Amino acid sequence: MSIAFTEIQETIRMVQMESLDIRTITMGISLRDCADSDFEKMNQRVYDKITSYAGQLRPVVEQVEKEYGVPIINKRIAVSPVAEILGNANVEQAITLAKTLDKAAEDLGVDFLGGYSALVHKGIAKGDQVLLDALPEALSVTNRVCSSISVGTTKTGINMDAVRQMGKIIKETAVKTKDNNGIGCAKLVVFCNPVEDNPFMAGAFHGSGEGEAVISVGVSGPGVVLNALKRFPDADLGQVSDIIKKTAFKITRAGELLGRVVAERLNVPFGIMDLSLAPTNAMNDSVAEILEEIGLERVGTHGTIAALALMNDAVKKGGAMASSYVGGLSGAFIPVSEDNGMIKGIEDGALTLSKLEAMTCVCSVGLDMIALDGNVSPETLSAIIADEAAIGMINKKTTAVRVIPVVGKSEGETVEFGGLLGRAPVIGVNPYGSEKFIKRGGRIPAPLQALIN
Repeated sequence: MSIAFTEIQETIRMVQMESLDIRTITMGISLRDCADSDFEKMNQRVYDKITSYAGQLRPVVEQVEKEYGVPIINKRIAVSPVAEILGNANVEQAITLAKTLDKAAEDLGVDFLGGYSALVHKGIAKGDQVLLDALPEALSVTNRVCSSISVGTTKTGINMDAVRQMGKIIKETAVKTKDNNGIGCAKLVVFCNPVEDNPFMAGAFHGSGEGEAVISVGVSGPGVVLNALKRFPDADLGQVSDIIKKTAFKITRAGELLGRVVAERLNVPFGIMDLSLAPTNAMNDSVAEILEEIGLERVGTHGTIAALALMNDAVKKGGAMASSYVGGLSGAFIPVSEDNGMIKGIEDGALTLSKLEAMTCVCSVGLDMIALDGNVSPETLSAIIADEAAIGMINKKTTAVRVIPVVGKSEGETVEFGGLLGRAPVIGVNPYGSEKFIKRGGRIPAPLQALIN
């Protein structure tokens, strides 16, 4: 890839002054050939395959980071959905396998391992149910294992039986990890229309359409976009879009270069570039602050969705021109606990749960890293998931829910998660119930949009 000298200078400035980093380099690994009726054999095969393929992931990434001078924050692994290889395993064995995945991640020195997952958007097979039953315990006894559950797609509709179970699972996980502010729930995301090549956690898994192994990259860059906009305070909205588009192009070029170098050195195919702007708690590294720089007094006020749609569209257009293989989620994350501007918006009363839900119609994912009143019922959690899944199903886009009921905390209090997960003000939920709706079960049929053949 040819990189002009001026681009190198710009990249140095973005790294040193504007918080540019590569958020993650994620290796996807297929576990399908590890399946075996003998659980002990399968368990060992899983460990051996992961450690074999990813044995040099961390040292290679760290060497590339050092050579090119661009921070690479996370080294991660995504495996094919574990439920697909559980077969006749029982819950205890599924928990043992989660511990094996955790040990592999720890031994390799990677930050997270995703793919303790099940795709149940149309029905729940035996292995799926075993994994669902194991989830609360598995997430409470592991540190690096992440889980994603698909409960709906535009083609199939929404599996409300799975949605009902997920409300209970999230609540039980919160209780089991209450001494750590429900941190187990931060490793669990519920999807509609999940993608097979997402490098970000907690939703990453290695899809059935992927090869044996692949390297995918997730960039960051809210600080770079924010600083670019600050240099043009009088630009009209068309010009604002162009500024974001050109900035996203530069960010993507840097990310793809490093990803391809890592893939080549590991002798693994390069997969995709995920263009999503991923905020952190660092100063001026916030998606919300970009929206405020566009012209909002505080994120959450009227105009927020229009500004977010403009930004998301511009990021996609700029990134698509810079990479041959754009994939993953590619847009903008709005995780409350990881974005200082989002936190400020909630503390000031400008940003509510309802507004966050509305914003997910145009952002790249959904309700993300939101701390809820610890007394929230499982049925209300299921209803929140159902609403978000409906947005994704009708709009043919990926949506997700990663919420954290914090036992012992109520609306207005603040909870600390630490590290990249940050902190979050606890948000209350609508006091009126949805129990009858959730207990009906069954499936919400696929919408007319599904009939595209």
